[in-house]
Amino acid sequence: MTIHVEGLVAIALFYLLILVVGIWAAWKNKHSGEAEGIDRSETIMVGGRDIGLFVGGFTMTATWVGGGYINGTAEYVYLPDYGLAWAQAPFGYALSLVVGGLFFAKPMRSRGYVTMLDPFQQLYGKRMGGLLFIPALMGEIFWSAAILSALGATLSVIVDINIKMSVCISALIAIFYTLVGGLYSVAYTDVVQLFCIFVGLWISVPFALINPAVSDITVSAVKQVYQSPWRGSINKNDTWVWIDNFCLLMLGGIPWQVYFQRVLSASSATYAQVLSFLAAFGCLVMAVPSVLIGAIGASTDWNRTSYGAVAPKDKDQADMILPIVLQHLCPPFVSFFGLGAVSAAVMSSADSSILSASSMFARNIYQLAFRQSASDRELVWVMRVTIFVFGGLATLMALVTGTVYGLWYLSSDLVYVIIFPQLLSVLFIKGTNTYGSVAAYLFGLVLRIGGGEPYLRLPPFIYYPGWTIEQRIHHSTGQMENIVVQKFPFKTISMLASFLGNVAFSYLAKYLFESGKISHKYDFLDAVVSKHSGEIMDKTTLVTRGNNIGLSEMAPVKPRLSVTLAAAFTRRDTLPKETVEEEEESSADSSHHDDE
Repeated sequence: MTIHVEGLVAIALFYLLILVVGIWAAWKNKHSGEAEGIDRSETIMVGGRDIGLFVGGFTMTATWVGGGYINGTAEYVYLPDYGLAWAQAPFGYALSLVVGGLFFAKPMRSRGYVTMLDPFQQLYGKRMGGLLFIPALMGEIFWSAAILSALGATLSVIVDINIKMSVCISALIAIFYTLVGGLYSVAYTDVVQLFCIFVGLWISVPFALINPAVSDITVSAVKQVYQSPWRGSINKNDTWVWIDNFCLLMLGGIPWQVYFQRVLSASSATYAQVLSFLAAFGCLVMAVPSVLIGAIGASTDWNRTSYGAVAPKDKDQADMILPIVLQHLCPPFVSFFGLGAVSAAVMSSADSSILSASSMFARNIYQLAFRQSASDRELVWVMRVTIFVFGGLATLMALVTGTVYGLWYLSSDLVYVIIFPQLLSVLFIKGTNTYGSVAAYLFGLVLRIGGGEPYLRLPPFIYYPGWTIEQRIHHSTGQMENIVVQKFPFKTISMLASFLGNVAFSYLAKYLFESGKISHKYDFLDAVVSKHSGEIMDKTTLVTRGNNIGLSEMAPVKPRLSVTLAAAFTRRDTLPKETVEEEEESSADSSHHDDE
């Protein structure tokens, strides 16, 4: 095995830069939020809610512009049967950020939530919050594992070093600075990483374009040169599949903790919206070099390059077209700089997902479900441990499982069909309750799993209209297999069924219990009859006035701060006046006793 010393030096310098920036950000903001009385654990999760437009715009863009984004976009543009027409991620995720900014960012930020799961636990209870944590956690962990796996493959192509070593080192660096600085380290390193991605890829494109083996990409876009035109096309039979996938990206890209972590860290609700719109523009801009690299790959006579006579698509290496173009069509110093860009993209996504998963666990599972009286110091340590555990789990999966991409596809689908309709209901539909939420969860789960997942060799047990059997080469075994292909937009239909099921079963349960058709004693979830649900109300008092639902009087985390669930879940100005006065009196009494 040949070790490229220049490449290793370039990567080492880049990783050192990222590590230094992460540690500097943690040191710079170590006292952030103390003057305002914000707990250290909340500072780690949402950065003291003082992230400005510049850093916020970069870190929000880096939420989606990761290794999967730039590699995947280049791959789809390059593949003969797909092309630019099927490279949906840039426009899908950009529209996702626009929709999120228009409709979801303002209500989430203005109510002062700390994680995406807060509104679910507030309305549906801690057990339902725990159920919704499962697909959210799966999405974050499998996403991290998938992009770490992609990084290992990329590094092995250009630098020719051991895949496992490169994955472990990259993961350890991302885990370390996330452990030290939380969201501040993640956000500041995102600025550096996004800059490196932009510069690294744009430096590579001109060198690749002028390579003698590359034909005019404007010609190969519409005419067959070495393969079918890279512009691509959508067959009539695949129209519904295209629409289904696009809706998955556009709407399924919203209910992710990595997105709402940025929204909730913004200094105001308006800033949260502006950050979403800036990131949408950033996603489109960052996709341009990836599209061009995919087009260059489709316009190359590989027989005239050091890669060899057989094109990457024929070697089943289309997913690595971006590093292959950097390696074989650019000078060595350019390809190593581009490699740094790819590494940056991966780390900028991995650190975000690991922090998001640990934030949801520490707050929504450990604190709100089991240990409401947990101290701030205790929560900080729970977060540190889970950052390490979830990061290690993602790394392990990247190293040992060959189906990490299939698990990521399935879990992202579950986020779309289960969490998105629930988020829609909890924020915008009055009257939904825990019974509707459980029914919606089951509807979405059964209808999506029923459609099967070819990547995992999971056969369908629901055959939707228009299904066909196709022969395809399996990605891991290389054997020809007969698989069932669903041409019906069953993911979006599953999402709509889940949403309608939530509304229908919520109102049905409400009618049956309130009309007396079912005895009140059978309201075992305390979701309709009981005004003070034991499920939601553990050590709290539920205050319901008009449209405002707030939780207050949680056992204080620190006597001097008197942290309440009202402070955690809602803005004080949305609470009833008498509730605020009661809190102020109780706070005054507490401070009086402390003084004595």
